[in-house]
Amino acid sequence: MASSLPGSQTQDDSFQRAGDRVGMWASFACALHCALLPLALALMPTLGLGAFSLVDIDQAFVVFATVLGVTTLTMGYRRHRGFAAWAFLLAGLALVWVNTFTVLHDHSLWHAVMMTIGGLLIAAAHLVNLRLTHRFLPRGA
Repeated sequence: MASSLPGSQTQDDSFQRAGDRVGMWASFACALHCALLPLALALMPTLGLGAFSLVDIDQAFVVFATVLGVTTLTMGYRRHRGFAAWAFLLAGLALVWVNTFTVLHDHSLWHAVMMTIGGLLIAAAHLVNLRLTHRFLPRGA
């Protein structure tokens, strides 16, 4: 139950804000991972790690990003009723889903670029949602 006292913060508000912060940084880290993975894959044989293949951890990250993004943006939308964050999230999720669960998942340069852009869009969605929600929090929260 939400309290209407000025300066009060509900548990949902705390979860949503923490979720957006985690989502923003995790998405940024994902974008960095996607940008650097081609370099790492190229260097692995040089370092004697050719037999070590990175299992497609991308798929787990994409599912996690989807669940976290939809959850926190839904909570934020209930407060601020703004669609801007959703526009970033949907565009970012479209890029990462297509490049993770289709034939485009080939670890090429194109794949890395699209995944990096998708991760940055998802991070932007969390940042926009956090800012929109912050605008509508009671003073002192």
